[in-house]
Amino acid sequence: MRSSSGRNSSGNNGGSRGGNSGGRGGSGGGRGDYRGAGNARDDKQGGRPKKPRPEERRYDVGPGATKDGPKSGRGASARGGAKGGPRQSQATGRGRTAPASSREYDARAEERNRERYAGKKDVKLPKTFPGAEQEGERLQKVLARAGYGSRRACEELIEQARVEINGEIVLEQGRRVDPEKDEVKVDGLTVATQSYQFFSLNKPAGVVSTMEDPEGRQCLGDYVTNRETRLFHVGRLDTETEGVILLTNHGELAHRLTHPKYGVKKTYLAAIVGPIPRDLGKRLKDGIQLEDGYARADHFRVVEQTGKNYLVEVTLHEGRKHIVRRMLAEAGFPVEKLVRTSFGPITLGDQKSGWLRRLSNTEVGMLMKEVDL
Repeated sequence: MRSSSGRNSSGNNGGSRGGNSGGRGGSGGGRGDYRGAGNARDDKQGGRPKKPRPEERRYDVGPGATKDGPKSGRGASARGGAKGGPRQSQATGRGRTAPASSREYDARAEERNRERYAGKKDVKLPKTFPGAEQEGERLQKVLARAGYGSRRACEELIEQARVEINGEIVLEQGRRVDPEKDEVKVDGLTVATQSYQFFSLNKPAGVVSTMEDPEGRQCLGDYVTNRETRLFHVGRLDTETEGVILLTNHGELAHRLTHPKYGVKKTYLAAIVGPIPRDLGKRLKDGIQLEDGYARADHFRVVEQTGKNYLVEVTLHEGRKHIVRRMLAEAGFPVEKLVRTSFGPITLGDQKSGWLRRLSNTEVGMLMKEVDL
């Protein structure tokens, strides 16, 4: 009995295992059959549509496209890359067609606006921000550009009542000026409101007083070759004469500084050999007859004496060629060395030979005051 039942159980187990395996096999086969059947059933019953695989999807739905693909080329819609492709242009009301992209829409709108406003005059909108009705630049900005410090420092100058416009002291901030027309002064000295440049050069001996020399000699232009603005010299110095010579791009100032009408004084130190008479200064002040007329010195004094060697100072307001050398030579004392130590209010000081320095705002103001600018 036990063996029989064991055989039966084993047989049953075997049969069930076989059935299960067969069932699994059937299930596997059933899955395959179910797919096909399901798709067929959906097609017959009008259920959910068949979903194509990604590689079978077609995004070419633009004009000219067919079920088999685009009419020609890759198609504009294939560049979209988004699921389902780019949106189709949809018809809008009144028979108009919406543009396919925002760029096309913007282009059409811009074209319509141009047609609408073609030939119309430009409309000037009113200036609504404070101070806009005034023309010109703010005073502190003009002062800062002229080199009087930062805008805050220039505002402090205004607060201290040190700035005046056309003879009127400025007491409020934000005042606007026209640099071309208005006269701006700080502490009574005129401000160069334009982009002018002013330099003082201690010219060495042997340098020609020209900006360019056709013979290739060293000239004044060699000291300002790196400047963006073209400069020119104010007056001249002999090739062998040293000392102060001014360079600027302010034409009117340069003209007045050299015009005899304004009588800007220049001071020279001359080395001569004595002994010299006590009345030499009087003779020079009274006038020395030269081939081109009388020449008079405004001031004369002996600075230093070493034996027979004298160092004398001569001040005059004339600017004729070689005038100091010719005056002393006519008086009987040829000049061995000549240095110009000042041009108006601009002095040589401790400036070394061959050095170029920019004039300060105070110095420029004093120069302008000297010639009524």
